[in-house]
Amino acid sequence: MTQTNEIPECFGILEKVFPMTAKRLRQTPDECFYHCPVKTKCLQQAMSTKDGIKVEEEIIERGTRSGSMNFFERWSRKKQAHRKRQK
Repeated sequence: MTQTNEIPECFGILEKVFPMTAKRLRQTPDECFYHCPVKTKCLQQAMSTKDGIKVEEEIIERGTRSGSMNFFERWSRKKQAHRKRQK
Protein backbone atom coordinates (compact mmCIF):
# COMPACT_ATOMS: atom_id res chain seq x y z
CA MET A 1 0.00 0.00 0.00
CA THR A 2 1.72 3.17 -1.16
CA GLN A 3 -1.04 5.78 -1.02
CA THR A 4 -3.86 6.28 1.44
CA ASN A 5 -6.54 5.68 -1.20
CA GLU A 6 -5.14 2.26 -2.18
CA ILE A 7 -6.23 -0.91 -0.47
CA PRO A 8 -3.80 -3.64 0.60
CA GLU A 9 -3.66 -6.94 -1.31
CA CYS A 10 -5.00 -8.80 1.73
CA PHE A 11 -8.20 -6.69 1.78
CA GLY A 12 -11.21 -8.84 2.60
CA ILE A 13 -9.36 -12.18 2.70
CA LEU A 14 -10.73 -13.80 5.83
CA GLU A 15 -7.82 -16.13 6.59
CA LYS A 16 -5.36 -13.22 6.46
CA VAL A 17 -7.35 -10.57 8.34
CA PHE A 18 -9.19 -12.82 10.84
CA PRO A 19 -7.21 -16.08 11.11
CA MET A 20 -7.78 -18.95 13.50
CA THR A 21 -5.35 -18.98 16.43
CA ALA A 22 -3.80 -21.98 18.16
CA LYS A 23 -6.59 -21.81 20.76
CA ARG A 24 -9.19 -22.36 17.98
CA LEU A 25 -10.45 -18.78 18.22
CA ARG A 26 -10.27 -16.13 15.52
CA GLN A 27 -8.27 -12.97 16.15
CA THR A 28 -7.22 -9.99 14.07
CA PRO A 29 -3.41 -9.86 13.72
CA ASP A 30 -1.67 -6.92 15.41
CA GLU A 31 -0.41 -5.51 12.09
CA CYS A 32 -4.03 -5.24 10.91
CA PHE A 33 -5.50 -4.10 14.21
CA TYR A 34 -3.03 -1.31 14.93
CA HIS A 35 -1.55 -0.30 11.57
CA CYS A 36 -4.20 -0.73 8.87
CA PRO A 37 -6.25 2.37 8.02
CA VAL A 38 -9.01 0.30 6.33
CA LYS A 39 -9.34 -2.49 8.92
CA THR A 40 -13.05 -1.97 9.60
CA LYS A 41 -14.07 -2.05 5.93
CA CYS A 42 -11.71 -4.95 5.36
CA LEU A 43 -13.23 -7.07 8.14
CA GLN A 44 -16.74 -6.18 6.99
CA GLN A 45 -15.85 -7.31 3.47
CA ALA A 46 -14.30 -10.54 4.77
CA MET A 47 -17.32 -11.34 6.94
CA SER A 48 -19.74 -10.76 4.05
CA THR A 49 -18.23 -13.64 2.06
CA LYS A 50 -19.25 -17.30 2.25
CA ASP A 51 -16.25 -17.90 4.52
CA GLY A 52 -17.60 -15.19 6.82
CA ILE A 53 -20.87 -17.09 7.10
CA LYS A 54 -18.87 -20.12 8.22
CA VAL A 55 -17.34 -17.95 10.96
CA GLU A 56 -20.84 -16.99 12.11
CA GLU A 57 -21.72 -20.68 12.26
CA GLU A 58 -18.56 -21.33 14.32
CA ILE A 59 -19.71 -18.68 16.80
CA ILE A 60 -23.18 -20.23 16.99
CA GLU A 61 -21.76 -23.68 17.68
CA ARG A 62 -19.37 -22.33 20.32
CA GLY A 63 -22.29 -20.58 22.05
CA THR A 64 -24.35 -23.77 21.98
CA ARG A 65 -21.55 -25.86 23.50
CA SER A 66 -20.93 -23.33 26.25
CA GLY A 67 -24.60 -23.22 27.14
CA SER A 68 -24.95 -19.49 26.55
CA MET A 69 -27.43 -20.01 23.72
CA ASN A 70 -30.74 -21.86 23.92
CA PHE A 71 -32.33 -23.98 21.19
CA PHE A 72 -34.54 -21.23 19.75
CA GLU A 73 -31.76 -18.65 19.57
CA ARG A 74 -29.50 -21.22 17.90
CA TRP A 75 -32.24 -22.12 15.42
CA SER A 76 -32.92 -18.44 14.61
CA ARG A 77 -29.26 -17.54 14.11
CA LYS A 78 -28.62 -20.64 11.99
CA LYS A 79 -31.61 -19.73 9.84
CA GLN A 80 -30.24 -16.18 9.36
CA ALA A 81 -26.84 -17.57 8.37
CA HIS A 82 -28.49 -19.99 5.95
CA ARG A 83 -30.41 -17.13 4.33
CA LYS A 84 -27.18 -15.16 3.88
CA ARG A 85 -25.61 -18.21 2.24
CA GLN A 86 -28.51 -18.42 -0.23
CA LYS A 87 -27.87 -14.87 -1.54
